[in-house]
Amino acid sequence: MSFSRTCMRLMRAALLMLSAIFVTACAVAPPSPPIDVPARATLSAFSLEGRFSLRNEDRSYAGRLSWRHASGGDQVLLSSPLGQGLAEIVSDANGARLTTSDGKVYAALDAETLTRDVLGYPLPLAQLTDWVRGRLRDADESASDSFGRPLSQRAALWRIEYGYENDDPAAPPNRIFAERVGGGLELRLRIDEWSRIPSEASNP
Repeated sequence: MSFSRTCMRLMRAALLMLSAIFVTACAVAPPSPPIDVPARATLSAFSLEGRFSLRNEDRSYAGRLSWRHASGGDQVLLSSPLGQGLAEIVSDANGARLTTSDGKVYAALDAETLTRDVLGYPLPLAQLTDWVRGRLRDADESASDSFGRPLSQRAALWRIEYGYENDDPAAPPNRIFAERVGGGLELRLRIDEWSRIPSEASNP
């Protein structure tokens, strides 16, 4: 097998893992202009721009992401560190779908099924929208800083840590580290830009 083909297979594996993390089985809302970053507690429908790195045992991947989350669902664009488009991920009532830059489509009834089929185990994507907003929902253990912002939590089989850009007690996190307890999978997010989607645009 050629080196280029091997790299492509590894990239597709990374995209499938990321699709499992980011999608939910809901409809995608139509585009609308975001507004200024809101307080963490009121951050419902949002869009963000950022960078990710993913380590799965002895393999590592990195790139950029653009994520739009609304009450209707999610849409994620993944690109290489240099900005080359790699995949688009969407979700709707029919399930989760990932389309790569070469036109290949992966689909399942839901993202948990997709990850179980591809990786051999499901990933907790339903919790990630809470994790990126620093919400301590169903946490077994948690810790907060002097401003009352979450610093860490443990939820089921995952450990999550947070970092913040400044001392604003209402600010959402701009750094998230998630590690599966027992090792084997680590995800790091660096959020460069938070925006809120107006409530009237959050429903399809």
